[in-house]
Amino acid sequence: MSVCVGYAQVNKNNFKDKGIVSIETGYTITKVRTAINKTASYIVATSFEGTIMGVSYDGNILWKNKLSGFMNHDIWCQDINNDNVDEILAANADGTIYCLNNTGKLLWKFKQNSAPMYAVCAVKKGAKTYVVAGGFDKSIYYISSGGEMVKEIKSSTYSIEKPWAQFKKDLPESNVSTANFIRPIPQKNGDDVLAVLGTNNHMNVPGTMYLFNSLEDKPYRKDKIATKGKRVRVIGHFTVDDYVTAGEQMVILGTSSHTNDSAILLYNPQNGKVTFHKNTKLPFGYDVTHTVTIKKNNRTLFLTRVRNQIKLLDINLNEKTAERLIGKYAYYDVWKDPKTNLIILASSQSGGSAIHIINTKNDSWKKDFKTLDPPGKIQTIIANTKQVKGQLNKYKSLKTGKKQLPVYLMTEKITPEVAPLKKEIEQNYTSPVFLNSKHLPKVENWDRSGLANEKYRKKRDRRKKYVLTQQQALSLLTKEYKNAPGLAYWAGHGNDPYMFSLATTKKVLDAAKGKKTVLIYPEMEDHSKDFEYVVNDLIYPLADYAKDKNTNIFLRSKNVFWLGSNYLDAWSGLMSGSYADVFVPSMEETTDKTMELSLAGRTGIWASGAVNGWGTRAVPDNTAFDRSRQYGAQQLPNHFLRMLIFHTANGAQYINNFPVDQEYISLYWKLIAKGVLYVPKREEIVSFSPVHISMKSPDEHFLEDGSNVKWTIKYNEEFEKNNPFVFSRMNGSWPGAPVTQWDFSRYAAGVKERRLNFLAPYNNGLVLITPPQEGVFAAKNVARGLLKDNLHPLYKNILQEYITDGHSYFSADGKHTYSADTYYKTIENSIKQSAKLLPITVEGDVAWVVVQIAPKKLRLTLVDNGYLNPTAKQAVLHFNTIQPTKIVDILNKEVFTVDNKATAITVPLGLFRFIDVELENELK
Repeated sequence: MSVCVGYAQVNKNNFKDKGIVSIETGYTITKVRTAINKTASYIVATSFEGTIMGVSYDGNILWKNKLSGFMNHDIWCQDINNDNVDEILAANADGTIYCLNNTGKLLWKFKQNSAPMYAVCAVKKGAKTYVVAGGFDKSIYYISSGGEMVKEIKSSTYSIEKPWAQFKKDLPESNVSTANFIRPIPQKNGDDVLAVLGTNNHMNVPGTMYLFNSLEDKPYRKDKIATKGKRVRVIGHFTVDDYVTAGEQMVILGTSSHTNDSAILLYNPQNGKVTFHKNTKLPFGYDVTHTVTIKKNNRTLFLTRVRNQIKLLDINLNEKTAERLIGKYAYYDVWKDPKTNLIILASSQSGGSAIHIINTKNDSWKKDFKTLDPPGKIQTIIANTKQVKGQLNKYKSLKTGKKQLPVYLMTEKITPEVAPLKKEIEQNYTSPVFLNSKHLPKVENWDRSGLANEKYRKKRDRRKKYVLTQQQALSLLTKEYKNAPGLAYWAGHGNDPYMFSLATTKKVLDAAKGKKTVLIYPEMEDHSKDFEYVVNDLIYPLADYAKDKNTNIFLRSKNVFWLGSNYLDAWSGLMSGSYADVFVPSMEETTDKTMELSLAGRTGIWASGAVNGWGTRAVPDNTAFDRSRQYGAQQLPNHFLRMLIFHTANGAQYINNFPVDQEYISLYWKLIAKGVLYVPKREEIVSFSPVHISMKSPDEHFLEDGSNVKWTIKYNEEFEKNNPFVFSRMNGSWPGAPVTQWDFSRYAAGVKERRLNFLAPYNNGLVLITPPQEGVFAAKNVARGLLKDNLHPLYKNILQEYITDGHSYFSADGKHTYSADTYYKTIENSIKQSAKLLPITVEGDVAWVVVQIAPKKLRLTLVDNGYLNPTAKQAVLHFNTIQPTKIVDILNKEVFTVDNKATAITVPLGLFRFIDVELENELK
């Protein structure tokens, strides 16, 4: 339970020498507010995990409440019962509004259904205050101060949102919306106007501002958040301020977007006018634009935070006189305490754990921001990484008799800091291999009149200029092979796969003269008839030509492609294994919430023999599972490092990275080069579960649910209740939501929510999603052979297959169908029992892989699985079928002992460990 330890007024001594004071919390803080307790204000924060806490300005953690253990999409602090003490309201991803008192005690909770709650506030009407909340069920709710529902207002009674998408027929319904923000706008008579920013798409739609008189059913204003001639992106920040215009309330909005589209918007609730101001001079990234106002020398200034910058802008939005402060880190949230005017920053997006308080009255705050090194987790990550680098420098590669697979770094930027290391690796090691890459803003302008498909005859990517002749394209590309082992480049994109003609791409491959070529095709997720034409007209003919050209087609798909669309007839050639040396399944996991599924899908295809390699990608917007709040400005890419290590330890060879901090990420290169990070063949991995899920022709709703990740209005309560799915809650209505009890993600992968599960624990072994092996759904006499013949010999007689279409389960003879919400118990039990047949299983919040590197030696890789909220983890190793004779960390030489067939190992915060387990008997 929560414990109150007392409150404190803001102590001026806190800021005697500094303009910024940091408070370490031990948690990754994602949202900050302030609350009033009688006369004193204090900080209220929520963590990445959903823990709410009260924090005094003098640095004490007053109380903590874990609530549901799921994330809070919004928090709000206000006195709702007229006792001069603010209550704390949280809109939780489990569909609940939680109300806490000033000691963190739960007063009440309100829940209508399973759709996540997304926005919450309180509004005054006369002598009463009402809580107002909304989420992904497309309604807003008035709730009494005691937690009882006063009224529901369905968005269908007022919404003017109209979905639109070119070439698509599967659009959601019109005239409904979800509440991106719900906020009070104070009026001079003491009442509040309720502002609801409604939207239907968290990727592309800034939405409409609906203004209600409190408790009224219909809004009196409906204003599109739009400015003629301006590209306005989705809104990620909303604050109401009376500094902008004296005596009047102004709504300040900030985008959640790529930095190219970062903007401040001012909305005047009196007349609906929207003023747009584009933020400039921002480096590449994805972030929310946070803006508050401050006073300086009796002038009002906008203080805007984007990425690692703070910009001070005058009230006229004059960019020419703006002052920019460049700091070291980006932060999750900004809040201005209305009582003290102190500015509160949440934790660093790089996994930080501190809250930072800015006193803009102290002139040193600007210098302090520029040099701010957050205490806590950030410093621990840096120190831990430095220690590993030191250990790695002393490590001497061991001879194992095994030749590990090469890793192809396809798009690495070589900065001056890492150029010497690249040279050292190229001179002394065979892996990783640094390919040249070529960014192509200009692509080929070729005659498409011969294309039989009208859609792709006309289709173009708006980001590209179609101006190159074939010869110009060849000249640009073929010179990149000079003095390099190969080339990787975009040959097309899901928006336009035909950026280059087939004839031109063939000529590029001819010019390569046997050097490695990786043709990248991003966002190839379509499962329409139109795209089937592309597969047969372009992809397979290119794959046929590439077979003897040392060329790979890197299919950088999205969503559930590698456990869904690839099982459609159009991709049967790929799945047969006939192109195993050509196709590389990879992912663009931006806007996704199903990373644990894509891992099982890609490794399952690889393990089956359909392909002989798989790939992965680390880019800033990997973190953007919710585009309305896309925090992708991590300056310290520790999350990239751990994900890359985990995927590579599982056999990923093709790496499509975006540079953030190349000096930091180069540790990954050196781990590969020295053989510490062992890159296994599929037959060397011994941490796959003996149970695998095989995919027959996928259910249409499963495919749609898995690919419709941008629309926020797909929730259908009746459908959810009556249609349990094996894979569910994947569309845009479920950010951060709990997965169902019967979902594969829970019973197989060991994750609890639809979020950023890049490092899923899979405590009973990685459960592969594969092509069917036996029965009526299995393809006969295909080149890939049988799964059991492609895996380690220990799997030969222990594999168990369960067949699904993503909706239900099926018997191998196709005669019986089993419901997902009951049959999962059978599969879950099989997974647990069969885990005992593996040499090692690992318990704890870690990602892990075990491979055999010698007849009597296993290499275990352990990774802290807190992707954005790293913590030290305790891993418990269970030795099931082996007798270890020695267990040692190969970098720091720590030796572990076995107690009752188990060993406990601590994985440091933000780190990984490489453990060699020597065996008494050869593993066969």
